Amino acid sequence: MNTYKLLTPGPLTTTDTVKREMLTDRCTWDDDYKAVTQKIRAQLLELGHVSADRYTAVLMQGSGTFGVESVLSSVVGGSDKLLICSNGAYGERMAEICRHACIPYVHYAEAYDRTPDAAHIARLLSADPAITHVAMVHCETTSGILNDVEAVGRAVSAAGRTFIVDAMSSFGGVDIPVQQWGIDFLVSSANKCIQGVPGFSFILCRRDKLLASRGKARSLSLDLYSQWKTMEADGKWRFTSPTHVVLAFSKALDELLLEGGIAARQRRYAENNRLLIEKMTAMGFSSYIGAERQSPIITTFFYPAGADFAFDAFYQYIKARGYAIYPGKLTELDTFRIGNIGEIYPEDIETLCGIIAAFLSSRKEATA
Repeated sequence: MNTYKLLTPGPLTTTDTVKREMLTDRCTWDDDYKAVTQKIRAQLLELGHVSADRYTAVLMQGSGTFGVESVLSSVVGGSDKLLICSNGAYGERMAEICRHACIPYVHYAEAYDRTPDAAHIARLLSADPAITHVAMVHCETTSGILNDVEAVGRAVSAAGRTFIVDAMSSFGGVDIPVQQWGIDFLVSSANKCIQGVPGFSFILCRRDKLLASRGKARSLSLDLYSQWKTMEADGKWRFTSPTHVVLAFSKALDELLLEGGIAARQRRYAENNRLLIEKMTAMGFSSYIGAERQSPIITTFFYPAGADFAFDAFYQYIKARGYAIYPGKLTELDTFRIGNIGEIYPEDIETLCGIIAAFLSSRKEATA
């Protein structure tokens, strides 16, 4: 089987040492294993710059969407109302979750290349006192745009509402002072910037808001409060946890700290992204998002103008030479995406861009 590195927003390329942690089998009831869960929870609070007396961390089985659905279906009660602020597919997925769970909501949707406006959100909250919660995505990997969660958090806090943030693709790769930004519930996933593997999501929760959600959950297995109540006692998960994934994540957290923490990882990702855009631009590719809102996580590029370009051939050519990229998620435009998070370094970006240059040259020769 051919091996290749992942230039995607997760799952992503992990270290060999993280992979090796999954060679050990653990029992979910074992005290040593429960101690690993408690270690992870404490470390996540530190990464979010919050104290254990104000916030708590809950781990939830499943992908990031499971974590988002857990929060929305557990925290927004039947007499509450959610304002969803979206500018991409993952914000729109929140609306889909609400429709399935019969959660009352309204939807403020921006264009995919524009960020939700904090002043407009403040006006919406002022005009509709029935809105109790606000939810949005921090890094929308549909496009690679980075939304201004800090400004929106100020507006939500000033209005006395609860703020829910999907920081799936940013937490661990972009520094987020959770309490300072007015975030009450932050959701992320094991297989993103902390560089673990898929299998669970996690939620940083403001304690008083979590306690207030007791009895509101619409799901048994995704009941956020009940999951926390069990986990808070001694680190046991309510239902069978992905033990191998948990061990790998614990190792990934330690490696994040060894790298220098979020600040160091953010610098590496930002340099990868800067180099990628510079070299892609030189080859005739243009990015969908402007530099002022471009995240260091993933970049959307337009197909090159005037070139003989087919994404499937492009993808297979790159994959055969050691890297996997992402198709575009913008249905109305011809785009593709390249991520630069995970165990990826500037030399990988240099190699990738050399492969892309060779592909473009081969297409020119074929049509000459």
